[in-house]
Amino acid sequence: MKISAKAEYTCLAMAELAVQHQRSHPTSLKSIAEKYGLSHPFLMQIFLQLKGGRFVRSIRGASGGYQLAENPENIRLSDIVELIDGPPRQTSALADLPQLGLSQSLQKIWNDVTIAEHDALSEITLADVLRRVPNNGEVDFQI
Repeated sequence: MKISAKAEYTCLAMAELAVQHQRSHPTSLKSIAEKYGLSHPFLMQIFLQLKGGRFVRSIRGASGGYQLAENPENIRLSDIVELIDGPPRQTSALADLPQLGLSQSLQKIWNDVTIAEHDALSEITLADVLRRVPNNGEVDFQI
């Protein structure tokens, strides 16, 4: 399972929204872009996908921005990655080769690894990400 840079940036932005979720403050894309050195237009593209996937909602107005549509405990990293990158790839470059014992064995291994990676991401929520921030981190999050 290859996680794209776009999916990684999306998870980061969603974790930033999770920090603000408890306070019910909308977060502007500008603030996320400035904090992490990301392109504002790039974040706008990402958030259109997130809004379409019903992961976030937008709040209009001068103090508007984006909020999580659900509790951080209910949003799994696998759901975010799949929205951005699509479902895990089930094919292997070896599928184009003659289907002999070694190539079939390796294809099964690659598939098992992909499933294990997806299962690992399915076990981690945005709330879990915040709980894993080192004690000296800037995140103040409680559930």
